Amino acid sequence: MHTLTHIFIYPIKSLGGISLSEAKVERRGLQYDRRWMLVDETGRFVSQREIPKMALLGTAVEPPFLKIFWKHDPAQNILVPLRPDRPLENLRVEIWSDKCASRIMDIEINNWFSDHLGQNLRLVYMPDTTRRRADGRYAPKGHYVSFADGYPVLLVGQASLDELNRRLAQPLPMNRFRPNFVFTGGEPFEEDTWRDFTVGEVPFRGVKPCARCIIPTTDQETAVRAAEPMKTLATFRKFDNKIHFGQNVVWMGDGEQVVRVGESIRQSVQAV
Repeated sequence: MHTLTHIFIYPIKSLGGISLSEAKVERRGLQYDRRWMLVDETGRFVSQREIPKMALLGTAVEPPFLKIFWKHDPAQNILVPLRPDRPLENLRVEIWSDKCASRIMDIEINNWFSDHLGQNLRLVYMPDTTRRRADGRYAPKGHYVSFADGYPVLLVGQASLDELNRRLAQPLPMNRFRPNFVFTGGEPFEEDTWRDFTVGEVPFRGVKPCARCIIPTTDQETAVRAAEPMKTLATFRKFDNKIHFGQNVVWMGDGEQVVRVGESIRQSVQAV
């Protein structure tokens, strides 16, 4: 038996996540997940890779706003409209090898991030009209993604983290890996082989194990970096010169669908 135990979204790429009991599934990923992103003066995305302190900014969905705050000083915060109520300036942004259309948020919002993170930054929003394709080498044709690195959903098994922690001197929390779905049951790293599966009645497909960058070495509560867990993962999870942890997933459904914590996960008979 496999059970969905946690759902997380990260409204602004590389900022703190939000734990949910249920989430609406959309073509780009879970609702609100990575629909906003910080970019530098050139329009290229920034993340915890360059600015570890981004981990210290939390987010909360408080309709009609997205609230951003310092985790250790929530009184320092700013509100961002979930749905901009007026036309915003267009900006073509760069994320990895992709370039896509976005909308620049108001100058007061941009100044808040620039002042608090110590770099000239702008917050951009991905409108519904933007079509950023998921990597066609692995994802089925016609699938799109938000400002996530490459795919709409990231799935990690709790057993995988437990096995990693068994090898570490100091156990680490799941938030180091920033998944959308966490499940219990099964064997460590079995999600590597998952193909078609359902969460409740909602269909998904695993398309590619997730190659990890430096971000899991950043403590999400202090922004301090260390060698782990990448040092240990490299000893047993390195394939083709990349360290894998978690499975990239696309939604195979249509219309209005919702996933909920506590629902069963079932693999199709074709799954490996």
